[in-house]
Amino acid sequence: MLLRLINGRYVIGIVCLIPLLWLIYDTVFDALGADPIQALHQRLGDWSLRFLWLTLAVTPVQSVMKWPGMTPYRQLLGLYACFYASLHVITYLAIDHGFMWRLIGIDIIESPYIWLGLYAYSIVFLLAITSSKWAKKRLGKQWKKLHKLIYSAAIAVIIHYYWQLKGNLAEPMFYLIVIILLLSFRLAVRLKKHKIKFNKLKLTRKMPVIAEKNN
Repeated sequence: MLLRLINGRYVIGIVCLIPLLWLIYDTVFDALGADPIQALHQRLGDWSLRFLWLTLAVTPVQSVMKWPGMTPYRQLLGLYACFYASLHVITYLAIDHGFMWRLIGIDIIESPYIWLGLYAYSIVFLLAITSSKWAKKRLGKQWKKLHKLIYSAAIAVIIHYYWQLKGNLAEPMFYLIVIILLLSFRLAVRLKKHKIKFNKLKLTRKMPVIAEKNN
């Protein structure tokens, strides 16, 4: 079982690098189109978003398909979401603006969609550095509260993506539908848990009354 898990992690890890290798190939062979910097920036952002969605999809898939032991894969996909998001940010800072901090500051002030992108990246980065077992043990109950912020980051990313696009909005709409479905699943699970808890509490309260009648 452990060997299958390790092999699975290696396979997924290698597969997750394919978009980067593809991007490097297109860069080397000048296949990024008329605006290569914009294409590089956008494709890295797209892949960070896709890996974030895959991370969010692991729990619903695990629940529906009854596949235990998928938590390590969720962690790995989350780390890759952070990896591609970091490359996206580095491209913006280094290639788009050449680390000219004054221009970067002006751009951030004048472009509100960047604020949402920075918020989402801050959350994803924070979740990545606290994804280890050590961090989970150290943070205790606060760890779950912290990692629930991934949903607010996902919503911020959608708005960030939608706001900066001009023209075709089909892709951000698709991602919006996906996040709505994932959030709906999480809400349904939470409501089900509350219902079960309420029914147990109700049954517990009835039991003393039944015992008194029997006596």
